[in-house]
Amino acid sequence: MDLGIKGKTAMITACSSGLGQSIAQRLAMEGCNLTLLSRSAEKLESLACELRSKYGVEAIAIPGDMTREHDMEHFTQVTQEKLGGPDILILNTGRPPLKMTTVLGETDAQRWEQAYQTQLLAATIAVRVIVPKMVGRGWGRIVGVTSASVARPMTNHALSTVYRAGVTALLKHLANEIAQHQITVNTVQPSSIRTTSLASSYDMSERIKRIPLGRLGTPEEFAATVAYLVSEPAGFITGTHLLIDGGMASSLQ
Repeated sequence: MDLGIKGKTAMITACSSGLGQSIAQRLAMEGCNLTLLSRSAEKLESLACELRSKYGVEAIAIPGDMTREHDMEHFTQVTQEKLGGPDILILNTGRPPLKMTTVLGETDAQRWEQAYQTQLLAATIAVRVIVPKMVGRGWGRIVGVTSASVARPMTNHALSTVYRAGVTALLKHLANEIAQHQITVNTVQPSSIRTTSLASSYDMSERIKRIPLGRLGTPEEFAATVAYLVSEPAGFITGTHLLIDGGMASSLQ
């Protein structure tokens, strides 16, 4: 299926590993030119080199911190100057630090502030800086990566759940605000996708027992779903929140 995005410019945040990296690989496979942002400069450059070599696309590594407005402005400026975009924004804030895995009664103000900075504030800065550059192009796709915990709160994930719900609300509002410019905005809410960080954090056999499909999802399945949401055929889908969790939340949104 031709997704109609060959030659489009995609900006992807928090993509040096994990789900962000899988999205970068899939969009490069579809022929998108990419600018990639992460704090992990060495891993990011390695990914960019791999994408250029394997898929023959432009891929530019731009080390930066999503919580710093200057870094996001630089990210956007380089994208415009080098690739002429942006057409597509993948707004991923990455996996929360393990110390954000906690219950409400154990969280102090410092942890709330850290979670706010790395999740909701980071997403808000990205929207404020990047979206105005997309308006006026007559076409655009934005996909936010949040978590299935937004639909079904998970034990010991209080901070992540609260602020990712905030990111979901932010993007739902944005979808209404910029629809007139033919820019779609959706979120994906993953859980139980087979990544290195997941394997190191949970008992996989117990987790799989709770998944109706009886297995973990693959990064490739996840990235293919994101690729469809940024495609030409998905142009009438906006303001949605898609669970990608093997049925764990036991509901259709």
